[in-house]
Amino acid sequence: MNKQVISTPAAPAAIGTYSQAVRAGDTVYLSGQIGLDPATMQMVEGIDAQIERVFQNLQAVAQAAGGSLADTVKLNVYLTDLGNFARVNETMARHFQQPYPARAAVGVAALPRGALVEMDAVLVTS
Repeated sequence: MNKQVISTPAAPAAIGTYSQAVRAGDTVYLSGQIGLDPATMQMVEGIDAQIERVFQNLQAVAQAAGGSLADTVKLNVYLTDLGNFARVNETMARHFQQPYPARAAVGVAALPRGALVEMDAVLVTS
């Protein structure tokens, strides 16, 4: 199988030993994104701003792969406080239309850089 690394300056640079995304055939695996502003590499303030920034970062990587968030078939959400899940739903409704992707939401003790939310995704593009 041929793998292609996807990278864009429109999303935060990888802060570890991973790629922003990897394409394998028509499937694109997006690495987890946190609320880092790609221009400054600083965390945006507050849960609402972080959720929005995460979706913007995922969209930027999806576009670099030749797709969009509409191509998402699976979304994983990691929250340090599951009480913020309704906020994720509200913001997600602005970025996705039906049929919505499959999704998991997991409560975690901590995330990189003190993030309050992280998301990764799987896209299928044609």
